[in-house]
Amino acid sequence: MERRRRNFLVSIASITAAAGAVIASWPFLASLRPSARARSGGAPVKVDLRKIEAGHQITVAWQGKPIWVLRRSDAMLQRLTKDSLLEILVDPESRVSSQQPAYARNPFRSIRPEILVTTAICTHLGCVPVFRPDIGARDIGGDWPGGYFCPCHRSKFDFSGRVFKAVPAPTNLVIPPHRYLDDDTIEIGVSEKLT
Repeated sequence: MERRRRNFLVSIASITAAAGAVIASWPFLASLRPSARARSGGAPVKVDLRKIEAGHQITVAWQGKPIWVLRRSDAMLQRLTKDSLLEILVDPESRVSSQQPAYARNPFRSIRPEILVTTAICTHLGCVPVFRPDIGARDIGGDWPGGYFCPCHRSKFDFSGRVFKAVPAPTNLVIPPHRYLDDDTIEIGVSEKLT
C-alpha cells in the first residue's frame, strides 16, 4: 500500500513538473517566432491594378521599402523607346542583371509594358525620388522628358527607372520580384516563372 501511494505521488509530481517546465518555457519559445510585424514586412504584397489609371501610380510597402506601381500611358511608352532618350541613359538595355529579374530585362523593365513595378529608392544615397511626368519641367531642365527626379542630389530616372547620364545615381532603380496572379492583380515579392 505504501509503495502504491509513493508511486502515485511520484507520478503526480512528475506530471506537475513537466507541465511547469512547459509553461515556464512557453514565453521563451514564443519569443523565437518572428512577430506579426516582421512576418508582414517580408510577406508578398498583392496589388489590384484596376485602381490605377493610365499615367498614374500608387505606392505600396514591401520589406519595409516603398514600391511604386505605375500604369504607363501610351505617350509614356512611346517616349521610352526614342533614340534621343536612349542616348542620355547610362544603361538603356538594363544589362546590369542585379537591378532586375531576367523577365524584366527589356526596354520597359517589366513583364507587361504598361505596368512598371520598381523600388522607390534612389541608388545614390537612398532618398525617395519624386514622380514628375510633366515634360520640360523648368526646375529640372527644359529637356526633361518626364520620369522620376531625386530632389536630394538631382538624379534623374525615366519611366522605366533607368538612370540618366551625368547624375550622382550610379545605377537604375531596382525592380523587385513580382508576378501576375491574373490580368488585374500582381504579387510583389514572388518571381514570375519563365516559360
